[in-house]
Amino acid sequence: MPDNNKQAKAMDPQAPNCVRIGGASGYWGDSDLAVPQLLADESLDFIVFDYLAEITMSLLARAKAKDPSAGYATDFVTSALAPNLDKIATQGVKIVSNAGGLNPEGCAEAVRALCAKAGLDLKVATVTGDDLSGRASDFAAQGISEMFSGAAFPDANKLASINAYIGGLEIAEALNAGADIVITGRCVDSAVTLGACAHAFGWGANDLDCLAGASLAGHIIECGTQATGGNHTDWEIVKDSLVDIGYPIAEVFADGHCEISKPQGTGGAVTPFTVGEQMLYEIGDPQAYVLPDVVCDFSGVSLIQKTKDVVSVSGAKGAKPTDTYKVCATYTDGWRAGIVFFFYGEQAVDKANVFAELALQRSRTKLKTLGAPDYDETMIEIIGNESHYGEHNKVTGSREVALKIAVKHADPRAAGLLLKEATGAALSAPPGLSIFAGGRPKP
Repeated sequence: MPDNNKQAKAMDPQAPNCVRIGGASGYWGDSDLAVPQLLADESLDFIVFDYLAEITMSLLARAKAKDPSAGYATDFVTSALAPNLDKIATQGVKIVSNAGGLNPEGCAEAVRALCAKAGLDLKVATVTGDDLSGRASDFAAQGISEMFSGAAFPDANKLASINAYIGGLEIAEALNAGADIVITGRCVDSAVTLGACAHAFGWGANDLDCLAGASLAGHIIECGTQATGGNHTDWEIVKDSLVDIGYPIAEVFADGHCEISKPQGTGGAVTPFTVGEQMLYEIGDPQAYVLPDVVCDFSGVSLIQKTKDVVSVSGAKGAKPTDTYKVCATYTDGWRAGIVFFFYGEQAVDKANVFAELALQRSRTKLKTLGAPDYDETMIEIIGNESHYGEHNKVTGSREVALKIAVKHADPRAAGLLLKEATGAALSAPPGLSIFAGGRPKP
């Protein structure tokens, strides 16, 4: 995009030296404690939300297929905004979120209705253009393949969604136009923070080091409390304060460096180790983290403990972005059915294995009788006996285990057959079988 913001930056001596951005969501389903906690800080310019893990796109696609008005993260409207909208408006905090998922306009309409009901004159904007579902046949004809495995493009008839990962400069344009709340579809996770910073500082497409620095800030806060001690290798350090762990705040400066902190009085910890682990999370090559607006080099980044629970982050470098977008396609690939049983007592592991094979053999016998194909995939896991460790298993003869048994099949009836046979074989099982509660799950 053209670098139209350079002149605006030069003409605006009132541009801030820094902006404070709170990261309130790391995925769809994150705690609703974040927004009240961040608003209590009373010094934020922006609160940003990331809802869109890749599996979330599948869930939203399924929801939209059932109801065309659905397809967005409803929690953003009902849990994040509704109880907090008055304070958001009073404090003048701007909101940026990718909660729009597969239906940004539908999400925006719901937010506008919320604002109208509250009597608040907040401007709500959407950033669209990521939805490429109309080009499925075109992609298939071009021979587009999966970027890592080289797998062929999915059957167009099975596709549920196709979305490009768009960037943050478009979000900045929406904020430049006066939006108080910006809702996007499938932008990259860090773009909600980058867009806020590009708007605040007037950065353009050529301010590459600044874009990389703000993208790093966004990457650090995009997973919520993972940056403040959640999922931390040295978890013992924060174990007594996780109940009220603080959500991250990035104070980003005009040169692109930032300081990571959390609200006063909250639990967790902000150290070079908590921040550093999140910096390396899901970035692939740290010298070439490819984003729509910039290719980032984080290999020279410095993490310095400035004060307690405040870490300075600097040294990100940026290069020009590629001329392509990453794209996520979700598609139906058969049916999966699984169930968990418990075995206890002596030889619990052997009992669980015998029972799992019993259920699978009965199911396969019925499939064969019906002339149906075998299962595409099967899985037996003995949790509690270190089955995940394979040949490195160090446990022998556990006296209590959870048996996880699952199958995949093109036909939901065949997948469901395992569930029926597994529960039906309960009285034929070795002793020590326990079923927690409830009936059979569905494929």
